[in-house]
This record gives sequence, C-alpha cells and structure tokens, in this order.
Amino acid sequence: MKTMMLTLGNFFFRYRNQVFPAVIVALFCLAAPPLELWGSPTAALFKDVVAVLVVFSGLALRMVVVGYAYIKRGGLNKRVYAKDLVTEGMFGVCRNPLYVGNMLVYSGIFLLHGDPLVIAIGICLFAFMYQCIVHAEEAFLEDKFGDAYRAYCRDVPRWTLRLGNFERATEGMTFNVKRVIAKDYSTVSSALIAVLGTEMYRFASADDLEHQLAYLLFLAALMALVGLATALISHLKKRGVFREPKTSF
Repeated sequence: MKTMMLTLGNFFFRYRNQVFPAVIVALFCLAAPPLELWGSPTAALFKDVVAVLVVFSGLALRMVVVGYAYIKRGGLNKRVYAKDLVTEGMFGVCRNPLYVGNMLVYSGIFLLHGDPLVIAIGICLFAFMYQCIVHAEEAFLEDKFGDAYRAYCRDVPRWTLRLGNFERATEGMTFNVKRVIAKDYSTVSSALIAVLGTEMYRFASADDLEHQLAYLLFLAALMALVGLATALISHLKKRGVFREPKTSF
C-alpha cells in the first residue's frame, strides 16, 4: 500500500495540471447541477452561498500562506523537490497549508454543483489524490532533511491548522501583498472561472433556458472580466511591477 501511494503520489504530482481538471470535467458530466435542493430553491441558494464561502476561505488561506512564506510547489522538472525545509509562516501552523486551501476550493466547487454523488466522489477523490501527493513529498523530505524534518512533523500537523503556532511562526515576518498577487493570481482566476462556469452549466441545463438568458449573459460578462483582469495582471507581472527588490548584504 505504501509503495502504491508513493507511485500514485509522484504520478499525481507530475500530471496534476492535466488530471485534476479532467477529473472535474468527468464528474460534472455525470449529472447536471440541480436548480433546487430538496425541492426548495431557497435551500439551494443557501447551499450556494455556503459553497462560495468555502471557495473563498480556501483562496484566503492560500493568500495568507503565500503572503508570509512561499514554497514553489511545482518541484523540479515536475518531480517532488525542495531546496530548503520551510517551517516559518503558515508552514509552522500546518505542513500543507496550500493543499488545505486547495481542498477547500475544490470542495466548494463540488458543493456548488450540488449533486450528492458528484459532491461525495469529488471530495473523496481529491482528498485521496492529495494524500498520495503528500505521501510522496514526505518521503522525499524525510530522506533529504532527516531528523530536522521528523522534528518538524512532531510539532506541526499534516492537515489541520495549529493556530496556536501562528504568532511564533510569523514572528518578525511581514505580509507580502505583491507576492500574493504575482504568485496566486492564476489560482484565484481559475477558481472564479470554475465557480462562474458551474453556475452557467446549471442554468444552461434548465428546461426554461430562454428565461435564464439574461442571467447567463451576466455570468459570461463576469467571466470575461475575470479573463481581462488575469491578462492585465499577467502583463504587469512580465513588466516587473510585482518583482520583489533584491536584498543586498
């Protein structure tokens, strides 16, 4: 089992940009998002509000993580890699705070879809894939950093947030807004497009499509605005607007 999870973890780590979206599309094809919950539009609206809040809580957590300490999660040549053992910032609160944020985002999107089977399979499947990735990363980190990493694991939980560590873990650090924008704008954009796309999918599947046309056009306009904002930030990033000044000693 350990060997299988290690193999799967390395696979999901390397191909997550292809596998994760494909899994979401496949699950969404299983069933169209329902317009009502338990036969009640009001209950569905409440569920949607909760779903969006879950998505934004995940994005907010990611921003806090990146704002204090950034870890390049892409590895080296799409393989698990770490140059240093980062234990400060939110990594002193949770060993995988970015992945916790991602899980909140994905869970919120599945909840927004609303079909019970899609919600259950989606959340469980993504939890399993992330667990495999973490298993592969932990094996690499323990092999490279040894006792230092094992001590870190004893003090910091894998998935939960030990908020009592926050003050000590961020002592002397400042929140870097520019880094948040430069490093996380694409994730925010993808999450917003996923939310808007899910909502469009739901109403486009309705029987009275002609009555939903104005709302669908509104959602399409919002999606276009997200795309334009993303392109603008990408352009500014290339021009060095968000570049951090080099520290000289």
